[in-house]
Amino acid sequence: MKKIMIVFGTRPEAIKMCPVVLEMKSRSEFDVKVCVTGQHREMLEQVLEAFNVKPDYDLAIMKKSQTLFDVTANILRSIQEVFEKEKPDIVLVHGDTTTAFVAGLAAFYLKIPVGHVEAGLRTHNLYSPFPEEFNRQAIGLFAAYNFSPTEAAKTNLLSEGKNPDRIWVTGNTSIDALKTTVRDDYSNPLIDWVGDRHLVVLTAHRRENCGEPLKQMLRAIRRVADEYSDIAIIFPAHPNPVVQETAKDILSDAENVKIIQPLDVIDFHNIVAHSYMVLTDSGGIQEEAPALGKPVLVMRDTTERPEGVAAGTLRLVGTEEENIYNAFVELLNNEAVYSEMSHASNPYGDGFASRRIADALAVE
Repeated sequence: MKKIMIVFGTRPEAIKMCPVVLEMKSRSEFDVKVCVTGQHREMLEQVLEAFNVKPDYDLAIMKKSQTLFDVTANILRSIQEVFEKEKPDIVLVHGDTTTAFVAGLAAFYLKIPVGHVEAGLRTHNLYSPFPEEFNRQAIGLFAAYNFSPTEAAKTNLLSEGKNPDRIWVTGNTSIDALKTTVRDDYSNPLIDWVGDRHLVVLTAHRRENCGEPLKQMLRAIRRVADEYSDIAIIFPAHPNPVVQETAKDILSDAENVKIIQPLDVIDFHNIVAHSYMVLTDSGGIQEEAPALGKPVLVMRDTTERPEGVAAGTLRLVGTEEENIYNAFVELLNNEAVYSEMSHASNPYGDGFASRRIADALAVE
């Protein structure tokens, strides 16, 4: 029996790794242990509850106003004891967070093979997104198992000289998660508030966008909200005080904008499923929304998910006010453009990524 230690610490990681946990726990060939770092706290706990995943270890490293130095040092100090006690055969990490990088580094220091879920995403700019692009490239240096969501991600790894026999194209586990969370009979007072207006879901929180880019993003959205009374915008604002304060300053008195606390994963996925379109600077929603047939305007200058742009379901619009405004208005006014984006094929998988990851590890 192989002992697999699955490590994650943020809400997005949890959404994508809980399906892997559940799949591997259903198989007798694996002894699965779950360690959460607590890089996020309340938002992480909501996801664990939704998927009924109970961690074996909780490092609880989060503290107020934590920096990358705090997160990195605290995880590295705490996780060594967990790995030395459990002696896993493989450590699985996800994506590009500081948790993933540091947990992988600790496993490497102890000569424990690392499996990287969502391997091969690249912008090729170490500062965009920051620090995520560095994190995922660094994990690629020591990963023994590379689980790529798409052929394009695999191609990135091959171009870096990775062994093709150590790369598996699995699809993205975020699509697996939607099979658990999205419900036909879902109801919510937020949906009632929207009524017969077009629901627009907004998320904006990236570290590199805080400051003037975020102000430009929200000013563009405010202009559209003022001009179009037939839309209703729901903004689950990240708890980062900079995001909260900027959102309040620019959007709080708009009648058709509702700024709310972050939603749990079930509410968020179902509200996206009910939406007309999405504006975001996030990563995971670039995969989730296309799977639900929702056009996405990506408010970033780069994306590590070019497959969605190539497929036509994502549009990269940057962070400048005028560009965001024009793209937003076009989707509201041009039915042909909207239809083309909403009916584009989803390039991120069929909902069986977790099964393929487990299958690969079972025979290795």
